[in-house]
Amino acid sequence: MGGCTRANDRLCADYQLIASLLKLVWEVGEAEVRTLRVLYVTAEIFPLAKVGGLADVSAALPVSLRDQGIDVRLLLPGYPRAMDQAANLRIAAVIDDLLGVGQVRIWKGKVPGGAVPLLLVECPSLFSRAGNPYQDEQGCDFVDNGLRFGLLGHIGAMVAAGEAGLPWRPDLVHVNDWHTALLPLMLRVRPEPQPPTLLAIHNLAYKGAFPADVLQRLAVPAAGRASAAIDCDNQVSFLKAGICAADQIVTVSPTYATEILTAEYGCGLDELLRSRSTAIHGILNGADYDIWDPACDPYLTVRYDPRDLSKKQACKSAVQEEMGLAVEAEVPLVGFTSRLVWQKMPEIVLEALTALLSEGIQFALVGEGDRGHEAKFRELAAAYPGRVGVRIGYQETIAHRLLAGADMILNPARYEPCGLTAIYGMRYGTPPIARRTGGIIDTVVDAQPQNVVDGSATGFLFNDVNANEMVSCVRRALQLYRQKTAWHRIQIAGMRRDFGWARSARQYADLYRQMTEGLSLPIRLRGGNVKRRVVQRAPGHSLRGKRTNIKVGQGRKKWKPSEQRLFVSVPTRYGRNKAESTATTSSTGSRQKPN
Repeated sequence: MGGCTRANDRLCADYQLIASLLKLVWEVGEAEVRTLRVLYVTAEIFPLAKVGGLADVSAALPVSLRDQGIDVRLLLPGYPRAMDQAANLRIAAVIDDLLGVGQVRIWKGKVPGGAVPLLLVECPSLFSRAGNPYQDEQGCDFVDNGLRFGLLGHIGAMVAAGEAGLPWRPDLVHVNDWHTALLPLMLRVRPEPQPPTLLAIHNLAYKGAFPADVLQRLAVPAAGRASAAIDCDNQVSFLKAGICAADQIVTVSPTYATEILTAEYGCGLDELLRSRSTAIHGILNGADYDIWDPACDPYLTVRYDPRDLSKKQACKSAVQEEMGLAVEAEVPLVGFTSRLVWQKMPEIVLEALTALLSEGIQFALVGEGDRGHEAKFRELAAAYPGRVGVRIGYQETIAHRLLAGADMILNPARYEPCGLTAIYGMRYGTPPIARRTGGIIDTVVDAQPQNVVDGSATGFLFNDVNANEMVSCVRRALQLYRQKTAWHRIQIAGMRRDFGWARSARQYADLYRQMTEGLSLPIRLRGGNVKRRVVQRAPGHSLRGKRTNIKVGQGRKKWKPSEQRLFVSVPTRYGRNKAESTATTSSTGSRQKPN
């Protein structure tokens, strides 16, 4: 060709870039660029430790991210059950007497039944206890939770900074809720460069508040302790520290991402969150349909799918018998699987049941939480034998069977970051009854008459936090329950909604790549050492070449959209230590000097 037309300038530039890269690969000898490395730090993961939805997310999201080509590895406290059930455990590192709690050992293994690599932090004095990850067997918070999860943050920061003696170091750290939110601060007080951090807020109300001296006990440097940003109600808030220190923040639904910027839902942190609004994203949680699907659920005696809902009746009979209810096919069964905490409105549910039980329904609860609420639900079951069934203490198996056997599932909340129960209920053909807030707005379509007719309705929504609103909503559901054709249409619409993790994982992958854009990432040269590379792309473009609306925080160097750059350090066996192969191609196809 004699030259390039203006329309073909960019295409020619791309060809020249590819040619330069191929020549570089040939020169340095079979280069292999590895995938993005992410350390995913969490306090819960199913089946090793579960209190709420965080465990389900931590179990499913990393699997989907690995399907996206990302090298995700989990970091979790070494609870007794986790140490017993994790697969292929072997010691990866030993840290002597960190924070005066005795020897800490990092074990390397796999999540049982999966392929996700797992790092367990074994510290018997802090994690080998009866109860759940946060509370003892009497339901009281462990008094040293600040030290326990502060240690987890320390270990995570050491792994991220390459100080733990492990051969693997992440390019990005993804932390979850207050339990791990101190980690971004611990990286901030270290010398740069350090991996960027993403804080996922699953529930803003749980701030991780502790006495101010906990930072000194955790050996946080003075620069971190002096920050006024982590002072919350005269206490230290781990979550607030993470909000200030993390590079980017994500919530578990788009609507919740906007709600937390308001005084009503901001839990006293709304002003701070508004100051960081350009760094906040909302990515809807997904459902792991390998586990939560009645077509393949291993906990069900009878399985079913949208093609034949008649088998759901057998699930109803089974759960009625298991919960001590009268086995009656035509009586509507309302399920409630929940933590019994203020957020989930248990006192409103109790008040509403006083009116609803007189209308001939059955009610079944599987959950745990506030001891006072637990006692009141037990009293209700005693007052209505055969009509009310209560199972205190969360059990994964019965939770699945209740979702399959109930006719409708209660999912009320004063605020709802995502609402996995509603998502699960829809897949099981058990329409949710929920308050219109947070992630519920993003997932459930209310059964208004037009929505029922056009087949889009998937559940029932109410607005206000009071028993009258809930009762009216349940009565609306009961009215449609007796209209078999309309009810079947609502069930099918919900079962066909797809909230699988693939879409959400792609959004997380795009965010990760945007956050690491411009950072030095390794390129492995076979027969040589691991060196570093920097790949720059036009802002606003994902690695797959699609535009994205993800916003990236301030402080990173911006490149001209017309430029793409690749810097590679070659092994010392070639006699050169510096990055000496640099290709810069402009949109005009001319070569320029590197900066």
